[in-house]
Amino acid sequence: MSERGSGAPGRVKEVSSLANPLVKDLKALALKKFRDQQNAFLAEGLKLVIDALDLGWRVKTLVFAKSALGNPAVEKVAARVVAKGGDVLEVSEKILAAITRRDNPQTVIGVFEQRLTKLADIRPSDGDVWVALDRVRDPGNLGTVLRTADAVGAKGIILVGETTDPFALETVRATMGSIFAVPVSRATPEAFLAWRKGLSALLVGTHLKGAVDYRSVDYTRKPVVLLMGNEQQGLPDALAETCDRLVRIPQAGRADSLNLAVATSVMLFEIRRAALKLDF
Repeated sequence: MSERGSGAPGRVKEVSSLANPLVKDLKALALKKFRDQQNAFLAEGLKLVIDALDLGWRVKTLVFAKSALGNPAVEKVAARVVAKGGDVLEVSEKILAAITRRDNPQTVIGVFEQRLTKLADIRPSDGDVWVALDRVRDPGNLGTVLRTADAVGAKGIILVGETTDPFALETVRATMGSIFAVPVSRATPEAFLAWRKGLSALLVGTHLKGAVDYRSVDYTRKPVVLLMGNEQQGLPDALAETCDRLVRIPQAGRADSLNLAVATSVMLFEIRRAALKLDF
C-alpha cells in the first residue's frame, strides 16, 4: 500500500481518536440527513466491499481495523482503493464500533457514493421484471426484497412514496451486497402513475381483495412490474386501480396476509418459474 500517515487522497492514514473529524463524518452517515448531504453511505464487510469494487463501484473511503493488518485480502482491497484515489483509514475496533453502532463490527467498512436510477430512464423490455414498493417502512424488508430481486434476476426496484432509506446501514446489511447489483429508483405516487401510463408492461399488484390466484396469471407475454403495498395498509386505491391484475396469495391458516418481504419473494419466484417454464 501507499505510505502511511498522510492526509492526501489515495493514501493510508492511521486514525486513533474518536474526536477526529474524519471519524465524526463517518459516524454522521448513520443519519439520513447527513447521508443525503454527503451523497454517501456505509457498507460493512470485506466481501461486500470486494463485490462492490468488482461491480464497478468506487470506494470513497475504506476503513479497516488494526487487527486486519497483514490480511492479504484486506491489503489487496486497500491497494485497489488507493490506486483509484480513495482514502484508506486504519482505526481501532473501538472506532469501528462507534461508526457502525455495533459492539462487534466487521473489520472492514467502505464508504460509497449513492446511486439512483431516474424513473424516466426505466423502459422495461420483454422478459424484464421490476419491483415497485409502495411506502415500504422496514429496512429489513427492503433489504430482503433487494436481495431476492437480485437472486431471481429482476432488473431493479422502484420505491414509491415516502419509504425507508435504501442506503441506511440496516438496509444495506440486509441486502448482503445486492444493493450494488440491483438498480434503485425513487418516485412520488404521482410520478409513478404518470410513468405507468406510458408503460408497455403487465402491472401486477397483490391485494387482499384480489380475485385472481397469483399462480394463474400469464407472466410471459410482456415485461412485468410487480407492485407491492405498504406493510400495514397495503396498496392505496389509486395504485390498486392502475394494476392490470390484482392477485392474491392463498392462505391456509388464520393469518390473512404475509410479511411484505416474504410475499414479494413468493411472487418473484412464481414470475421467474413461469418465465423459465419451470415445474416446481
